[in-house]
Amino acid sequence: MKLPAIKGFDEEAFNKYLKNTGWVMFGKALSLIVNLLIANYLGPILFGDLSFGLSLVAILAAVGTLGLDTFIIREIIHEPSKRDEILGTSLWLRMATNAVLIPIAIGIYLISHHLSSNPGAPLTVLVGLLAVASFFKSFNVIDAYFQSQVQSKYVVHVQNICLIVTSILKIVIISLSLPLLYIVLAYVLDGLILATGLVITYQKRGFNIFNWSFDKQRAKSLLKESTPLILSAVMVSIYMKIDVVMLKSIGSKAVGIYSAAQNLSEAWYFIPVAIVTSVFPALLNARKTDLERYQKRLGNLYDLLVFISIPVALFISFFGSWIIHIIYSGKYDGAGPMLSIHIWSGIFVFLGTASSQYLVAEGYTKISFYRTAAGAIVNIVLNLWLIPKYAGVGASLATLIACFVSTFYLLIIPKTRQQGIMMLKSLFLVTAFQKIFKR
Repeated sequence: MKLPAIKGFDEEAFNKYLKNTGWVMFGKALSLIVNLLIANYLGPILFGDLSFGLSLVAILAAVGTLGLDTFIIREIIHEPSKRDEILGTSLWLRMATNAVLIPIAIGIYLISHHLSSNPGAPLTVLVGLLAVASFFKSFNVIDAYFQSQVQSKYVVHVQNICLIVTSILKIVIISLSLPLLYIVLAYVLDGLILATGLVITYQKRGFNIFNWSFDKQRAKSLLKESTPLILSAVMVSIYMKIDVVMLKSIGSKAVGIYSAAQNLSEAWYFIPVAIVTSVFPALLNARKTDLERYQKRLGNLYDLLVFISIPVALFISFFGSWIIHIIYSGKYDGAGPMLSIHIWSGIFVFLGTASSQYLVAEGYTKISFYRTAAGAIVNIVLNLWLIPKYAGVGASLATLIACFVSTFYLLIIPKTRQQGIMMLKSLFLVTAFQKIFKR
């Protein structure tokens, strides 16, 4: 996939970093199609139960990543000879954390179920199995290694093979009209296959995972640096997923209808992640050698993400209800207004994803935490106020406002204010018009 030429980027290098985007899009498209089939098969109530379990586990899974991905990439680039120590230490830290999170997830669910005024059917097994599926994400440290070498294509191939296999399995489950439990087991198998595939791919590249080692000092160093990002990742998950968890107090059906809109709205969030992840090594190199070029690349990155997100938000806003009715065959019609509101969050998610890499590159990890914490707090407060009154529509409004607050929190801090202004200029197409008139 070739994106429009952007002034300030080396086209050959840019295309090199993005050459796997087509495969990523294929994987995400297939995943979306399967999720839509699952939603139509389960109906709002059971789909609400599944969405609740996935959201609860996703919030805790943010702890399990330990915020290490970016630091693994940075450390391997700076100390390539210490690769086995960096990867081994990171893997053991993640496995230990994710193992502890399994009973914690079950415990949190049981407490919330007991306290809820509208608990619905027990979901203890569902939550436990989804937490086990999340455990296998510990092996994503291998993904971080390939990113550091600008060789993400190997991971993309593994992800797509895994996705194809488990997608076929889920379709078979649907065609056989099997219970929800079988779909949950498919998620567990998905995690296991992906972890196995990453290990096999790493081994085939001539490396050996059994050479990895754990270093106590390295572990302390990584955890010390990544702690703000752990908290930041948790806050991101909270303000992206807490709405689903809080909607459960109204009932599974409300969760299902809202999730139907949310899944469509967030289906394209992989785009900024793919772009930003691909260009991050180039941004780091530019920062070392040419600060002016570094700033220019950041500005152009913001322009590109706004250029992608605004047209989509406008289109969905006008046709959201129609899209929901067609895709879900009339089962989730109440989700239309929610989708039309929620889709605008994507613009701020896109800009936030890019600016997060700037914060990492500059060492502003505490600011990264503060801004996501602000977004999470705003989302929780607004959900407490809006969900009882407007259910899913209220949750959509809360998410939109929280994403805006989180992204433009940079305007409050003097040393990041310039980046906030750059994003504002991109958002209101100021820099786009400046480029047009310069021509």
